[in-house]
Amino acid sequence: MQPLDQWPLASRSRIQGVLTDIDDTLTSEGAITPEALKALGDLKAAGLHVFAVTGRPAGWSEPFALDWPIDAIVAENGSVALWRGEDGSLQKAYLQSDTARRRNFERLLHVAKTVLTALPHARLSTDSAGRETDIAVDHSEFQQLPPEDIARVVRIMQAAGLNATVSSIHINGWIGEHDKVSGARWIIQQQLGRNLDGERRNWAYVGDSTNDAGMFHYMTHTVGVANIQRFADQLTHLPAYVTELERGAGFAQVAQAILEAR
Repeated sequence: MQPLDQWPLASRSRIQGVLTDIDDTLTSEGAITPEALKALGDLKAAGLHVFAVTGRPAGWSEPFALDWPIDAIVAENGSVALWRGEDGSLQKAYLQSDTARRRNFERLLHVAKTVLTALPHARLSTDSAGRETDIAVDHSEFQQLPPEDIARVVRIMQAAGLNATVSSIHINGWIGEHDKVSGARWIIQQQLGRNLDGERRNWAYVGDSTNDAGMFHYMTHTVGVANIQRFADQLTHLPAYVTELERGAGFAQVAQAILEAR
C-alpha cells in the first residue's frame, strides 16, 4: 500500500464515480462522521456517482439511503439495493426472489442457532432484526471475539454451505453467489445502465477490512482508510493506496484527492 499522495493525478482525473464501504470507512462508532458526510456531498455536487456497498442489513440502511447524498446503498453484501426515488420515497430491489429469500432465511436461522450453541458467549449483531438475506455475528461492535473464535464462526458457516466474510465489526454469512463485487456490478447496471467491468478505470473503491478484499482485487483504483492496517496481515488483496487519517476523515482525504484532480 502506497501513501495516498502517490496516486497519480492522471489516474485520479479519470474518476467518474466512487464505490465505498460504510462501517469504519464512512463511520466511527456506528455513526457517519461529519467529514465523510461533507465529502459525499462534495462528490455528488461535482457530478460524481457515489454508491455504498456494505454488509449492514437492509433495515439499518434504509434511513441512510434516504438521507445521505449518494445514489444508492447495496446492503447485505450485495443482495439488497436501496435508494431514494424521485418522489422522495424509499425504493428497494432484491437479487433473490421472495420464495428463495423465505427458504434461505429458515436455513440461515438454523445456522445462527448452531453458531450460538457452539460458542455460547457469541452474540448475533444488534442490527439482526433488519436483516433479510444474511446473518451476522458481532465480533467487535458490542461483543469482542478473539481471532480464534472469529475463525471458528467462519468455519461453522462454511461447513453449513454458507458464504462467510469478516468485516471490521461482524462475521456475515449468506446463501448465494453474490458478494460486494457482484453487488457493485448490479447497482451500476440497475441505476445507470452501465457495465462496471468495462469502466473500472473510471471508478474508485474505498474500504477498511477483510470483506473489502474482493473489491480491492477487482477494482482498478483502490484506497484503504488508515485503520485498514488492523487487517493488513489478513487481507488476500490489499488496496493500492492508504490514507493518512482513519475512518471518515480518511474517506474525506480520498474525496479531496479525486476532486482536486478534476
